[in-house]
Amino acid sequence: MQELEWIWVNGKLVRWQEAKTHVLTHALHYGTAVFEGIRCYKTSQGPAVFRLDEHIRRLFDSAHIIRMCLPYAQEEVKKATLSVIRANNVEECYIRPLAFRGYGEMGVDPTRCEVDFVIAVWCWGAYMGEKALREGVRAKISSYARSYINSSSPRAKTSANYLNSALAKMEAKELGYDEAILLDVNGFVAEGSGENIFYVKNGILYTPHPYSILLGITRDSVIRIAKNLGLEVQETLVTRDDLYLADEAFFTGTAAEITPIVEIDGRTVGTGKPGEVTRRLQEVFFRVVRGEEPGYERWLSYVKEV
Repeated sequence: MQELEWIWVNGKLVRWQEAKTHVLTHALHYGTAVFEGIRCYKTSQGPAVFRLDEHIRRLFDSAHIIRMCLPYAQEEVKKATLSVIRANNVEECYIRPLAFRGYGEMGVDPTRCEVDFVIAVWCWGAYMGEKALREGVRAKISSYARSYINSSSPRAKTSANYLNSALAKMEAKELGYDEAILLDVNGFVAEGSGENIFYVKNGILYTPHPYSILLGITRDSVIRIAKNLGLEVQETLVTRDDLYLADEAFFTGTAAEITPIVEIDGRTVGTGKPGEVTRRLQEVFFRVVRGEEPGYERWLSYVKEV
């Protein structure tokens, strides 16, 4: 990781190397943390954060689900996010707000531990590489199922939930694939290890029903863009066979952006190359995040001070 200069910690900018926490921090032992992944893109009007309001709202929703009271208001967090980007003087970056139960008492019950809040940014290119964006990735249906909806809340973006993702990701890579696809406990397609998933069949865009997945901001953006392009979009139950027989498939996420999938479980998806619909959505999406589509200007929060 390329280290920058400043991290925002509990209301103050702290030198990168000095942003530390105690080894008995509750979240380190029990996963009691919520976080977001956000991107800032270079535009003709300077750096701009993509859908900052929605990301911060989801962060607060996640905290509410796990009964964590955040010590700052949403507007304060948004201002702090922009301030740490300015302080590090970067044109593009990945942004990680993280709220966690800190040092206080050990034991499963977190309620007597204070909540710490940090915002870090770093320079991070394409999540699975530029080649993946151009040529697509190979995915594997994981042997790990996505957590049951009533065992851990899928709507909350918590650190604890990502152990499931980490196990699936490691398994996929050890088997020679780029990414994992997790099914839910009923056997229907849920999502990737850190992404939502879409597929195209006969010109219609499909994506798994939202009941057992994290509701991705990029997922929502793609649905809105697709509808504006005149594409039919259906949220539905998806089987692995649907993916095997798809004309096209792709992952979406803040880190992954729109990454084509060209093979699943050794089966070629469509022609084995990124499809026309995927390419069209990619092109529009990257124009949107770079401020080149006026109709989506409301999705951008410019870093420069007004």
